[in-house]
Amino acid sequence: MAGHSKWANIQHRKGRQDAKRGKLWTKIIREITVAARAGGADPDANPRLRMAWDKGMAANMPKENIQRAIQRGAGGADGANYEEVRYEGYGLGGAAVIIDCMTDNRIRTVAEVRHALSKHGGNLGQEGSVAFMFQHCGQFLFAPGTSEEQVMEAALEAGAEDIQTDAEGMIEVICPPADYAAVKAAFEQASLVPEVQGVIMKALSETELTGDDAIKMQKMLDVLEGLDDVQEVYTTAVLDESE
Repeated sequence: MAGHSKWANIQHRKGRQDAKRGKLWTKIIREITVAARAGGADPDANPRLRMAWDKGMAANMPKENIQRAIQRGAGGADGANYEEVRYEGYGLGGAAVIIDCMTDNRIRTVAEVRHALSKHGGNLGQEGSVAFMFQHCGQFLFAPGTSEEQVMEAALEAGAEDIQTDAEGMIEVICPPADYAAVKAAFEQASLVPEVQGVIMKALSETELTGDDAIKMQKMLDVLEGLDDVQEVYTTAVLDESE
């Protein structure tokens, strides 16, 4: 763990994702369209759409782009009929990887995911091969220096089930997916702004990678996240590229 900083790791990953903003907008629009088609055009009555809307706003997406995607989804006007599919596999050092996709062509998507994994030292696994290593939950991460007392007070009243503060002072709040909106609203009311938030697949254990393995694993994650059909990538890998 020498020199390893979870907070720096999170900031590094966030920075890489922000750098791909154009591609990120495309993925969020797809997510908004599918959410609106599945649950209707009202974000207040459609938690999934509310989450996708918030993701779009956090990525500085123009509101009119978001509204157009909602109208397209709710009206069923988009020609492509996307379905959600999840792939599971392994990266460097046996690190587990979950790849969530939205696709209109499963054959194309699985071929691209398999190629990205195998080309960078990983492999595609069977359904269920790594899912047990993750927890489906709402997650909020607050920067070091945030008041732990304030976070705890707001979170516990709204339904959070776990609050952890690490050695650097980063605060992590975990809640059931169904309580995500309530916990988020509680933080907003308390003027507490998380650095990272969302409903995720949280790794229950970590696979630490350093040196060349960390660099190769980061390359694999970048390639996977760059695929058009991939929405989210989750991994047990914790990367230290400082060596």
